[in-house]
Amino acid sequence: MIVRGATLADAEALAGIYGHHVLHGFGTFEEEPPSADEMGRRISAVLERGLPYLVAEDEGRVLGFAYASAFRPRAAYRYTVEDSVYIAPDAMGRGVGRLVLSKVLEACESLGVRQVVAVIGDSGNAGSIGLHTALGFTHSGVGRSLGFKHGRWVDIVWMQKALNGGDASAPTGPGIRL
Repeated sequence: MIVRGATLADAEALAGIYGHHVLHGFGTFEEEPPSADEMGRRISAVLERGLPYLVAEDEGRVLGFAYASAFRPRAAYRYTVEDSVYIAPDAMGRGVGRLVLSKVLEACESLGVRQVVAVIGDSGNAGSIGLHTALGFTHSGVGRSLGFKHGRWVDIVWMQKALNGGDASAPTGPGIRL
């Protein structure tokens, strides 16, 4: 398995993986799967900010993807990103998420990011919560019943990981492009 930068040529595969989670899960609060063209726009938006958007691939097949996006558009958030990770249903439990998300975290660290936030859909999402915990994230809180999807109320779980010393000192670089 290799991890590489996502390209627009990956948009269709990513739309398929993400679309499955939109239709069958609570990890995202979207209810309509985006098209491959829309996924291409999303890839471009992340890459234009200089942030990592990576795919895990095995024998030419994309098994999953992860990326970091701006946490919020205000300048004071320029040292904080939000991560996202989605894995093909038949590849879950094989270490794909851990591999691709760990590479995103390494890239964020090299960019001078100080905090990574995970906003995990569904407090019962043991896979994502476990993955983030294994990679050193800590629980920051739970927003109860913030979304309504598939006929039920859905929580979000906030998790956080400090990079580059976190808040132990003032940042020295310019931060990410907002």
